[in-house]
Amino acid sequence: MREIVLGTAGHVDHGKTSLVRAMTGIDTDRLKEEKRRGITIELGFAYLDLDCGHRLGIIDVPGHERFVKNMVAGVAGIDIVAFVVAADEGIMPQTREHFEICRLLGVNKGLIIITKKDMVEPDWLELVEDDVRKYFADSFLAEAPLVTVSSITGEGIDVVRKTLDEMVSSSEFTEAHGPFRLAIDRIFSMKGFGSVVTGTSLSGRVGLGDDITIYPKGLHGKIRGIQVHGQSVDMVEAGNRTAINVQGVEKEMIERGNVLATPDCLNPSYMLDADFLYLSSNAKSLKNRTRVRVHLGTSEIMGRVVLLDDEELAPGSSTNVQLLLEEKVGVWPGDHYVVRRYSPVTTIGGGVVLNNSAPKRKRFKEENRTIFSLYHKGSEEDQVLLHLKESGFMGLTGAELSVKTGCFGNRFKKLISPPISARKIVVVDSEKQHLLAGEVYERLLGKIIEILDLYHKESPLKPGLPKEELRSRVQRGLGQKVFQLCLNDLSRKKSIVLEEGIVRLAGHEVFLQADEKEIREKMESLFIGAGLTAPTIKEVYAAFPDVSRSLLMEVLSLLVKDGLVTKITNDFYFYTKSIDALQKNFVEFLEKHGDIDAPRFKELSGLTRKFSIPLLEYFDKIKLTLRVGDKRILRSKK
Repeated sequence: MREIVLGTAGHVDHGKTSLVRAMTGIDTDRLKEEKRRGITIELGFAYLDLDCGHRLGIIDVPGHERFVKNMVAGVAGIDIVAFVVAADEGIMPQTREHFEICRLLGVNKGLIIITKKDMVEPDWLELVEDDVRKYFADSFLAEAPLVTVSSITGEGIDVVRKTLDEMVSSSEFTEAHGPFRLAIDRIFSMKGFGSVVTGTSLSGRVGLGDDITIYPKGLHGKIRGIQVHGQSVDMVEAGNRTAINVQGVEKEMIERGNVLATPDCLNPSYMLDADFLYLSSNAKSLKNRTRVRVHLGTSEIMGRVVLLDDEELAPGSSTNVQLLLEEKVGVWPGDHYVVRRYSPVTTIGGGVVLNNSAPKRKRFKEENRTIFSLYHKGSEEDQVLLHLKESGFMGLTGAELSVKTGCFGNRFKKLISPPISARKIVVVDSEKQHLLAGEVYERLLGKIIEILDLYHKESPLKPGLPKEELRSRVQRGLGQKVFQLCLNDLSRKKSIVLEEGIVRLAGHEVFLQADEKEIREKMESLFIGAGLTAPTIKEVYAAFPDVSRSLLMEVLSLLVKDGLVTKITNDFYFYTKSIDALQKNFVEFLEKHGDIDAPRFKELSGLTRKFSIPLLEYFDKIKLTLRVGDKRILRSKK
């Protein structure tokens, strides 16, 4: 079983630090200011070896209202809370606030410790016990063990150790799999070693020499050393309080609230979908877009709460929200958060992150309710499909989808395998594992058919759309691989035909009306009669003064498509049989004489420079000849 982390909670001066010192012999107040003032300011750390064989990591949090943000940072990674209430004061303001924070952060296991029993009479202690039990009724601490102690005399301390031993040995604490994540709560440097960060490892494992990334800044480094409770180790797993020596990143570049993690396992974002509980202890309703302090892991980030379904939220109510943050944060769905008022600074609510990089949502939309219902009640597959649908035609890579779901490795492969088999997910690129929602893919196929159908109706004489023009019409920015997959699929289904870069519907044929047939016959006669002295495009237009230029070009394109006319340049089209006859004579001449220059070609063809030069360049273009200086030779056949 992984190491378990215990965190303290409770009002200032209720004896949390004294309790830890009595249990472990470790004084967690390390700062001069803490010693001078006699209160905890920063997080303190200790450990306790239990009889069951497990080592309990301990985080001692400050109780003063001015340091609640430090307290939140400490609670972010704990498994068990030791909720401390002093016998001489009972339930106090930070007792309430710390309790709400524990609930909001998803802490669900703990014990209640009433300290300073040596300072009150037995009757008073009994009243405090009763009051505490009533306060924690209907919560995760309702049936929690309650121990009364004196850190001065030591009375009850063994009972606390025994109780913790029983709690740990009788409980199964789930191993947090996946990539390694550590929420950084302290940064310092050591001479000769460099930057050191500490925190509670939230998931996965990491070892010496491994590459790491510090999010959200994207700083890259390598792990040079690891310590757990002052002992050097080669590897650290989820649940450990640990210190990690990071090579390649300067201390000044790292901040509390950053996350040290396996590379490419987080996608920092400004926008999160979340559920939100607005505490009943609030005096006023919460207005939309209220500016607040959002605590995620060990970070405190300014942001706004966007109420998606409400104009304002009454105390004690829950709703769907988007958190719009002023700084990026890297989290996974399922991570808990706490919201504190901007001013005065008090805890007002919190909840669970549901989407760690959500698109901006419009308020009061029915689709929001559908989406949030999927977050809460849908299967993992439903949520995978939702993320892919929202990514649209761009799709997601397997790695990106892993980060959005917080599901990795073999578990992720097993998750996406059934929907891929059922074509609910389409694999665009198996090497990069580029994925597209089947629903989105089918819409693309339908749009291609729709565009081609409309194009054929508007331009019945044209064979089809150029491939690249079709891609731009389907969707601006549509990836080449996605588009090609669509074409391959439609071609395989015999829905479309792709010929020489032109795409058409399989059933499309060019049908000429009577007047169009007459134009075609006259145009064909024009080119036949011209032979190698072909008319220019302007001369073609002039030959048909009552016909639109667009229709003339469509008819000319048909003649080219049918092989009756050959396009030489944008201005010249020649009767194909005349070109073929010239080409035959041209090849025979070159085979006999070896080369030819422009004057001799004019003589051979009987043409002026106006026609002979474009024809020479045409033969170069079709790779019949090769220009060498002023002469042409036949290209060698390989």
